[in-house]
Amino acid sequence: MLVLASLLAGLVFGLGLIVSGMANPAKVLGFLDLSGAWDPSLAFVMAGAIAVGMVAFMLARRRTVSILGAEMRLPSARQIDRRLIAGSLLFGIGWGIAGFCPGPGLVALGMGEVKALVFLAAMLAGMSIFEFFERLGR
Repeated sequence: MLVLASLLAGLVFGLGLIVSGMANPAKVLGFLDLSGAWDPSLAFVMAGAIAVGMVAFMLARRRTVSILGAEMRLPSARQIDRRLIAGSLLFGIGWGIAGFCPGPGLVALGMGEVKALVFLAAMLAGMSIFEFFERLGR
């Protein structure tokens, strides 16, 4: 049942990305272009996602297991540190250059977008480099 629920959640998420235009890098870059032909429509998508997420996290905090019986594993960190800021900056730079972030990149890849393949390859390379230096530091 957990696998079926995960598949359904992923399907709804992917369809939402397609319908909202978040899987279209031109639309995303139009949203990020504040000094040019700014497209504010994705702000409404983000506001809706934040609202749904806030309600979900408020409800999840009260539970120890999910509706399907899986353990609830919520983030425990509450402080903003250099690693969080650096990661956020790298994420934003990548999003601004490519017009993709991980979820929409996977959806665009499934839609046959060649740029998504390049983005995902670069993302996986970056993750591998990070893991290498994390292990080196331990």
